[in-house]
Amino acid sequence: MDRDALESSVRHCYSTWGERYYADYYQADGAYPPIHTGIVRDLLSREKARTVLDAGCGPASMLRDLALPGLDRYGFDLTPEMVREARRVLGGQGVPESHVWEGSVLDPQAFAPVKAFAPVSGMDLALCFGVLPHIPQAADRVVLEHLRDCVRPGGLIAVEARNELFALFTLNRYSRELFRDTLIHEAGLKAAAGDEAERAALDSALAELDQRFRMDLPPLRKGYADEPGYDEVLSRTHNPFEMRAAAEAAGLTEVRTLFYHYHALPPMLEKAVPSLFRRQSVAMEAPEDWRGHFMASAFILVGRRAA
Repeated sequence: MDRDALESSVRHCYSTWGERYYADYYQADGAYPPIHTGIVRDLLSREKARTVLDAGCGPASMLRDLALPGLDRYGFDLTPEMVREARRVLGGQGVPESHVWEGSVLDPQAFAPVKAFAPVSGMDLALCFGVLPHIPQAADRVVLEHLRDCVRPGGLIAVEARNELFALFTLNRYSRELFRDTLIHEAGLKAAAGDEAERAALDSALAELDQRFRMDLPPLRKGYADEPGYDEVLSRTHNPFEMRAAAEAAGLTEVRTLFYHYHALPPMLEKAVPSLFRRQSVAMEAPEDWRGHFMASAFILVGRRAA
């Protein structure tokens, strides 16, 4: 899929979410606490940041909760409906409409307004949450470089991604994909099989492996109306080790991986002890706990532009 077609599908997917996204994922009874917002608040505080850009801000899902004294907030998004809602929400907090605009993280021109708002050196912190899953693998480095270039020397970027290694814990269809498509060199094994009998035995072994996973979980997320759902457009996961390497290759320093949205049990078991599951999952939240590599569904890659 070329970039225009990809972005058109993503734009269509999110077109009906502008007014309900924040309510669904931040305010609903079943919504997980916004641990990631707390992590960003801590970064802003430690950096004594005065300017922040949210690249892919949605309906100002995070920016609306970062109404901190002395902090100037800016953002852009691919979807017009999201931009419209972000302007409405932030406008109610006194943020000028010009601080939110439409743009793609793959387009350097989307970052051009930063020069007008922070003309001397760039933003103190650039965020990018909920965007990387919809970016082709070959473009990850492009996004990191665009974010790096829009912050001042010594400034930070914080990029969120879905954790690919979480599939080692979930025991569902994502696990099957990780085992078969990433960990196991299936084509190599089949090429190395000595004869027809060995190839048949390998096929049988792989079929037995598939039986270890709940292939019906999690349910595919569909759209509300005629738009494609989240699982019907490009929605990738990322390997935290590979992302760290990509950030360092992009020239970022002091690169860290901060994990969030922990799961005390594999998600399919939540219904057995829902209250205990939620309490203990929240209690586990520690961004630098090594268990986050496997028990947290998301991570934030933090890196600093060289001074």
